[in-house]
Amino acid sequence: MNTDCEKPVFYSVGRSVADPVRQTEIKIKRSVFVCRLSYADTIEGAKEFISNVSKEYKTATHNCWAYVVGDSGQISHCSDAGEPPGTAGKPMLNTLLSHQMTCTAAVVTRYFGGVKLGVRGLIEAYALAVEETIGQAPLVRLVKTQSFQICLDYSLNDSFLNRISALKTTIAQTDYTEKVTHELAVELSDLPALESLLIQYQRQGLLDYTKITA
Repeated sequence: MNTDCEKPVFYSVGRSVADPVRQTEIKIKRSVFVCRLSYADTIEGAKEFISNVSKEYKTATHNCWAYVVGDSGQISHCSDAGEPPGTAGKPMLNTLLSHQMTCTAAVVTRYFGGVKLGVRGLIEAYALAVEETIGQAPLVRLVKTQSFQICLDYSLNDSFLNRISALKTTIAQTDYTEKVTHELAVELSDLPALESLLIQYQRQGLLDYTKITA
């Protein structure tokens, strides 16, 4: 029997894996569990990853899965993929949620080793496979940003950078020609403060800036 579970969750900050695919293999009572995690920022992307893994390992006993997507992890879905109800997909999903993850898809491929694990054993095994994979490397924090292109004189550059140092900004690129041009990204929480500063500078004729749209 295949069971699915859906549940809305909400985070102020979401995290995900930086790797294209992060993988771990564990062995429990002769059954092998291979977990793969991937960044996926849409339901379609998560489903594509799950489908590709399931097709590649179609001879496995089970390919159970879970995903969390949305700006704040508000959409999630999971499947036991033939394991007893509630023993695979849900513990996998709960493990992702316990790490405040979003934009993440997980597939745990199981090769049955001949020894039954029981309901509790399965729940622990699937959760552990995901937990071990998450723990391989630090997660990255996902934030929304707005990018700007800023052009100013060399004489003002140091003071400007000092003014924005208290804001959550990242300089992606800087060009040094007749003037200094920065491509700068700011987290949305600090967007009003940065825009206020840029307007102030521009009104004083100290810089020019444009908002970069995707």
